[in-house]
Amino acid sequence: MVIPRSHRRQPGRHARRAGWSGQGVDGRAGHRPKIAARLAVLVTVSAGVMLVAGGTGWLPGAADADEVQAVPPPVAAVVPPAAPQSSVPSSPEPPVVTPSPTAPVLQQPGRVPSGGRGRFDHDERTGPVLGRAGGLQRYRVAVESGAGVDPAEFGLAVQVALTGPGSWVDSGRLRLRQVETSSRYDFTVYLATAATAGRMCAAGGVDIRVGGRPYTSCRAPGKVIINLERWRRSVPHFVEAKVPLSVYRTYVINHEVGHQLGNRHERCPGPGKPAPVMMQQTLFLKGCVANPWPYLDGRRYAGPPL
Repeated sequence: MVIPRSHRRQPGRHARRAGWSGQGVDGRAGHRPKIAARLAVLVTVSAGVMLVAGGTGWLPGAADADEVQAVPPPVAAVVPPAAPQSSVPSSPEPPVVTPSPTAPVLQQPGRVPSGGRGRFDHDERTGPVLGRAGGLQRYRVAVESGAGVDPAEFGLAVQVALTGPGSWVDSGRLRLRQVETSSRYDFTVYLATAATAGRMCAAGGVDIRVGGRPYTSCRAPGKVIINLERWRRSVPHFVEAKVPLSVYRTYVINHEVGHQLGNRHERCPGPGKPAPVMMQQTLFLKGCVANPWPYLDGRRYAGPPL
């Protein structure tokens, strides 16, 4: 078929601007075969280098990836295609979260019974002998019915407080042991509601009222009486100072057992110093720091007598 001259392809304006005129690159006609031959040689050499490189697509001496891609490999030296990259961005590594230290329990939440019937449930376990040497005193553990505290749980807390290190048995002249109700005993550690504690303490000659209501704990003859409200709620100045509830509980047991052992009240020895365990820490600290132990660093720690 004869193509009319008007339909034959003519070099466009862009081609003419680029120097394309149907002649060779140097402007002379008849040189295009030489250019094609040179390109063939370049392609052949490039393919040989790629085969020497193991067909990985990497060219020795190439400055970057763009230079490698500028000369595509011939069909005879096909490089295995690279694995397609996912269009979905990879998920970043999750941040490392350092757990914050658990805040100490300052008060036990929930309603605290203010009174009860005065009946007690006993912890019937026999505990280990606490202390290395000295006379042995036996104690029982009892919790008022309806107080919401398991007697065994309270008995364990009493044992921890009296074991130490730092408790009364560190003197080396005293041993303590929890016994069951049917055994011979020297005193009983009671956990009682405020109203019951008030009655029991008053019967032993001790007034524990503050502002007209039973507030503190006490010791009566043969009885160490712990106020349930204090056991659950601690005291305001301990809470404000962020003193853990466990510290207050250890203090109140050692304080009242200290009375049972014949110790009297003491004063703060100076601002910033540990409060003696026989100081009335339930009422005040007087510049001292809360301290639940009668022995510090193996020595009896005491303040001036009150």
